[in-house]
Amino acid sequence: MKRLLSFFLVNFFLASALVSNLAQAEPVKRSKSGICHDTNSPYYTRVTRFTAFDSLSACLEAGGRLPKRATSSPKALVHQETNAALRDGRPFSGPYQRDHWPHWLDEDKDCQNTRAEVLIARSQVPVTYTRDNRCTVATGLWVGALTGQSFTQASDVDIDHLVPLKWAHGHGGEVWSRKKKAQFANDPDNLLIADDALNAQKGAKGPDEWLPPVETLRCDYVYRFDRIVARYQLHYVPSEREAVNHWLAACGYGPRG
Repeated sequence: MKRLLSFFLVNFFLASALVSNLAQAEPVKRSKSGICHDTNSPYYTRVTRFTAFDSLSACLEAGGRLPKRATSSPKALVHQETNAALRDGRPFSGPYQRDHWPHWLDEDKDCQNTRAEVLIARSQVPVTYTRDNRCTVATGLWVGALTGQSFTQASDVDIDHLVPLKWAHGHGGEVWSRKKKAQFANDPDNLLIADDALNAQKGAKGPDEWLPPVETLRCDYVYRFDRIVARYQLHYVPSEREAVNHWLAACGYGPRG
C-alpha cells in the first residue's frame, strides 16, 4: 500500500508539472521593495517596476521574499521543483526554502554579518560605514566577478552565491543538516561580488545554463564553481558534468572525474 501511495504521489506531481508550464510563461516580478510576485499574487498586475525572474524559487534565491499571507506559493514551488528535476534529469527534491539555509550570519558577534565582512575584505580601498557602530558598509571599491564592473556604493552590490543555494539543494544539499547548510551559505569561497541585474539573470542556474557575459571571466567562474561542488560533495547530472568538463579542459585545467 505504501508503494502504491508513493507511486500515486509521484505521478500526481509529474502530471501537475506538465500542466503548470502555462502559469510559468509570465515572469516572476521582484518589486523595488524586494517582494517576489508570481501570477498568483493579487498585486502581480500592479507591479510595473520590477526585476524579472524565471521562477519564484529563483527570485527567493536572489534575496527576494514572499508577500505576506501568500497562500499558493507552496504548490507553485512543488511544481517548479518537479519541472526543474524533469528538465535536469535528476531525482525530485522537496521544495527549496531559503530560510532553511541560514545566511548573512554574524558568527563572531561583532555586528558585521557575512555580507558586511565580504564587502570589507574585498574592497580595494578602505570602506566607510553608514553609522559610527561600523556595522553596515556604505562605500568602498569593488570589482564585480561576473562583469569586471566597478562599484563604489555598497547598496549597488549584490553578494551572490557562486553555487546557488537552490542549485545545491537540488544536487545533494537537501539532506544536509541545518549547520552544514549555514556553513555553505556563508562560505566566503562561495560568495561573489555581483550586480543586481546579473544576479537576477543567473538565478539558480549551473554553468551548463549560465556563464558570465565577459568571456575572459568564464574559466575562473567554472573552475571555482567546480571546486565548491567537489568540496561539498554535491552531484552533477551527466549533462552538467559534460559541460563543466568541456570548460575545464578548454581552459587548461583538465577535467575532473
